Amino acid sequence: MTGTNSSSLPIGIFDSGVGGLTVLKAIRETLPHENLVYLGDTARLPYGTKSPESIARYATQATAKLLLHDIKMLVIACNTASAVALEVLQRQMAPLPVLGVVVPGATAAVAARPGGSHLVLATEATVRLGAYRRAIAALDPGARIKEKSCEMLVSLAEEGWTAGHIAESIVQRYLDEAQADGFKADSIILGCTHFPLLRDTISAAAGPSVAVVDSANTTAAVVQQTLRSAGSLSAVKHAGDLTLLATDGISRFARVGGQFLGRALSAEDVHLVDL
Repeated sequence: MTGTNSSSLPIGIFDSGVGGLTVLKAIRETLPHENLVYLGDTARLPYGTKSPESIARYATQATAKLLLHDIKMLVIACNTASAVALEVLQRQMAPLPVLGVVVPGATAAVAARPGGSHLVLATEATVRLGAYRRAIAALDPGARIKEKSCEMLVSLAEEGWTAGHIAESIVQRYLDEAQADGFKADSIILGCTHFPLLRDTISAAAGPSVAVVDSANTTAAVVQQTLRSAGSLSAVKHAGDLTLLATDGISRFARVGGQFLGRALSAEDVHLVDL
């Protein structure tokens, strides 16, 4: 891959739904001149209820669709798919760079609190797969790790109830449960792409001494570093193009996705595709 041939090509991003739009937003803020293509596999969400074999197959099919857009990099903006399919896709797509969201989040947490105690807030599927636990342990064997399933935070994010008494009460309940046995978190990793919408509420509940790590922002930084190392950063000065694809429910994708992107979307902004 050379800068001359690939700098104007888009970055491909996929997730099982709209949550990965937090990763897209972070990439767009970090790299505003890059063209981006996002695919939400809304027809088959959630991936977390599926077998690892099915998740790997869905991830491969989503990647194949994005490759039709001649992408220069693939970002798996889904914690479950990152846990299951990252290594498979890295082998299949080489030399195309393929990044997930788990390792960047784990790396940032360890850097912020080396030898510390890390609380991973995630979905049940991500907790069951233990990807953050393995990633943190590989980076810092002395770290203490606890993973907490927080399914209701997904609903809060999608409803837009990210602040106020209801959100504060639910977040506090999850943190109290996670630390009821005396575990004291030095860092909290937002291990679901929905959870950056609740970052301020989680930070307030955790207190100023706890580092809150957003895997969306850390992934965007790794994307930038990877493209810079390859000489493939966009050379244009204008804003990059954004293409949004979904496999079902484009009206709902637009309604909910607008909350994740921070701007209004309409169904006309989303293209329906079949995998």
